[in-house]
Amino acid sequence: MQDQDKIVIYDYGSQYTFLIARKLRELGVYSEIIDGRNTKTVDDPRIRGVILSGSPDSVKNQDAPSLPQWVLDANLPVLGICYGMQILSYALGGEVESLEKREYGGERIEITSRDSQLGSLLFKDTPSSQVVWMSHGDEVVMLPTGFDYHAFTPQVKAAGVADIERNIFGLQFHPEVEHTQEGRVILKNFVEKVCGLKTAPRSISVDQITNEIREQVEQYDNKSVAIAAVSGGVDSTVASALVAKALGKRFIPIFCNNGLMRYGTDKEVRMIFQDILGVKPMIVNCKKDFLRALKDVADPEKKRIIIGKKYIDTFVKAAEHIPHAKFLVQGTIYSDVIESKGSEHAHKIKSHHNVGGLPKNLTFTLIEPLRSCYKDEVRMIGRRLGLPEWVTQKQPFPGPGYAIRIIGKVTEQRLLKEIQADQIVCDVLKKHGMYDKVFQSFAIMTGALSTAVKGDGRIYGEVVAIRVYDSSDVMTAGWSHLPYDIMQELSTRIVNEVEGVSRVVYDITTKPPATMEWE
Repeated sequence: MQDQDKIVIYDYGSQYTFLIARKLRELGVYSEIIDGRNTKTVDDPRIRGVILSGSPDSVKNQDAPSLPQWVLDANLPVLGICYGMQILSYALGGEVESLEKREYGGERIEITSRDSQLGSLLFKDTPSSQVVWMSHGDEVVMLPTGFDYHAFTPQVKAAGVADIERNIFGLQFHPEVEHTQEGRVILKNFVEKVCGLKTAPRSISVDQITNEIREQVEQYDNKSVAIAAVSGGVDSTVASALVAKALGKRFIPIFCNNGLMRYGTDKEVRMIFQDILGVKPMIVNCKKDFLRALKDVADPEKKRIIIGKKYIDTFVKAAEHIPHAKFLVQGTIYSDVIESKGSEHAHKIKSHHNVGGLPKNLTFTLIEPLRSCYKDEVRMIGRRLGLPEWVTQKQPFPGPGYAIRIIGKVTEQRLLKEIQADQIVCDVLKKHGMYDKVFQSFAIMTGALSTAVKGDGRIYGEVVAIRVYDSSDVMTAGWSHLPYDIMQELSTRIVNEVEGVSRVVYDITTKPPATMEWE
């Protein structure tokens, strides 16, 4: 791997930096990520191109990262994405200014020239009009000498630019995200037609992952045992299945029945592990402990940290009854890491229970076999392990559970309402054959109050929001366009069946700017 040709990716803190590396990996192209604030010269004859990532920063800020001079001097193909395009333009004498109206989400670009001799090779074999994913507050208002415009939107003239002579390209949008219609083709054009690299599909090796788990554990001794934080969800189940394959009876899954999971999850956990994987789970009933720890806590970050710490404390106590327990398995996936500031200069969006609540004095060694994987890759690994579709295609459920779907304080009464509303969402979508067609669907107790009339009486009750969306990698998402009759049925059932609910609203916000969960 280290001896092959490569693409260097400069990471300026974008939430999508590792999506670029992932897309290149899918094309069979090796890449290395470099800290965007490292301006040292990289002298490596195997580098065939450079990609500059996006960033939450602005080139106009005093402390913004600068472009390494060697990138311009090396005569290598360069692709700047969003902030990467702006930093390129700025370094080469162009002008960048803040937008009056920022662009977030899907936008349609028009390609001004697709002739491979005169236009940008990036857009070869793509339509002249295509939908891309924008996420920016600055724009290039004057191009450097030698650059031409190759794509635009109604708001931004410089959506795609290039200096063909020097093989320098800039895109204001993100080709690495799923919602850019031709993103894969654009990146493939860059590595193949501009950088001259060959592409070939690559896949994840389950055997390699299980061998690495086995080696990690056996380097201690042949008696060490791994315990797992299982929730019945796809991530923890697939991670546990990998460890079960690697360690057999030296693996003990623990289900923390904290009352914050979906109704019936404890039965599902028993079925998955006992009947399918042949491993007996340890069930720890601790609902009262968790509700006590969350009492009067409204801040979402505090909720996540409290729940994460409580999980670890529970495992520590459970491990006291398990001889030789030295390893803790977690179903952390890459979107968890990214949203918890997995990139050094990324802005933290929110803490995840898998990565945000670990104490410094943790006595277990972590095993996170899915840490570099995205949700669709996790599902694929699960299928290769022989897990049934009802497990691998199960909708994601947050580690902190219903606590972060209850805006504000978590009480037993509001928890019951959330469980009831969420069950209705699941039931209605399953009834209409929609549950398996969307990525995720759930209800949120918003904490907002509004007036309603039930029977002959006026109530001032809580507003429930419904979020249903489509996604493949969890990094981007678009809201699902449910038929109106299904929306009506959801609203009617929740208002009528869940006590104290005044009305139902439907969330139509994309990611970005919104996150998947409300908290």
